[in-house]
Order: sequence, then C-alpha cells, then structure tokens
Amino acid sequence: MQSYTGWSNARTGGPIKTEDDPLDPNPANAQRETLEAIRVLEHAVLNAPLEGIVLRYGNFYGPGASEPLVDLVRKRRFPIIGDGAGIWSWIHLDDAAAAAVAAVEDDASGIYNIVDDEPAAVSQWLPYLAEVAGAKPPLRIPAWLGRIVAGDVVVQWMTEARGAANAKAKKTLHWQPRWRTWRQGFRDGLSNHDPPRPAHERGTS
Repeated sequence: MQSYTGWSNARTGGPIKTEDDPLDPNPANAQRETLEAIRVLEHAVLNAPLEGIVLRYGNFYGPGASEPLVDLVRKRRFPIIGDGAGIWSWIHLDDAAAAAVAAVEDDASGIYNIVDDEPAAVSQWLPYLAEVAGAKPPLRIPAWLGRIVAGDVVVQWMTEARGAANAKAKKTLHWQPRWRTWRQGFRDGLSNHDPPRPAHERGTS
C-alpha cells in the first residue's frame, strides 16, 4: 500500500519520526478525515491474512512532480511562513519506484518510511530550491498572516511538521536512495533538463 509520511506525523517530541512513532493525534480540522483514512487503510493492510506492506513516501519530486512547486517558487508565491522550522522529508520519484520494487522482491511486511537521508526544515530547503531554480529568495510572512492567507494546515506544515527516518527501509529492504539528499536532487534531479546553476557556480568549470 502507498501511504504518506509528513504532515501526518505527530507534531510533538523529536524532529525525526520512525515507523513506530504515532500519527498526529490532533491534526488540523481539514486533515482529520484524510488522516483517519490513512489509519484505517494501514491497519487493514497490516492485518490482512498475507500481512501486507505499507510504504510511507515522503514528499515527491522529480520529472512530472516538481513543476508546479518550482513554478510557485519562481513566482515567489511559496513563502516561508513563521520560523519555517517544520521538518520535511523528500523522496525522488525514481527512488520511490526503486523502493517499491525492493519491497516486492523482498516479500517484506510492515511499515517503511521511504524518504531520503536528510530531513530538513522549510527554512533550509526552500531557499536552496529557489536558488537552483534561478529564482529570488522566498518571501517570509508571519504565522498569523499565513493562517489568514493559507489556513492552519499550511502553517502547521511550515512550522511544526516532523520528518521521517529511513533506516528501517534501508536495512530491511536492502534499499538505498540514489538521491541521498534533496540538495543533490534539487540541483540535478528536478527534471529531465539541467536546472539553472546557482549564482555562485556560474562562470566556473
């Protein structure tokens, strides 16, 4: 089963969550129905007669997945809200597919976080994405304004989200992400074409 790790994680405790950590017990109202659906489906898969597998993917990027986000960043319509301390975990589409193949081949069961090796705060990854996309730095807006403009869901994700650890998937599924970090992936793996080079790299060999 394809599931998700990100805003679904409990927003308490440490910044990085494993598969044993609970899902958010108190999500924003707009997310309650979706999170309950995740809980029900994961429970059904894990308790099926054949003991199914749940792959909790991080935020996808890569050809076919990055374009809407990059477009918003280039138009400066994806600001950092509040302190931008929310931790996001990313996964390139190619690595997500490789993890699915590994899970099938290993005939594994259980829950696995499928994410890269570097969970990162919005205040870290978003300015870097803007740089490699050839955009101006993202705007910053206070949390109170973010709630008015974007709602509680986005503000919580930007300021309180928890990332995910991938150690279990790497050990049990014998899987390694090719794009170990969003830093490399954003620079070289966003699309089928080379993205604009950061300003500090232009003019160098």
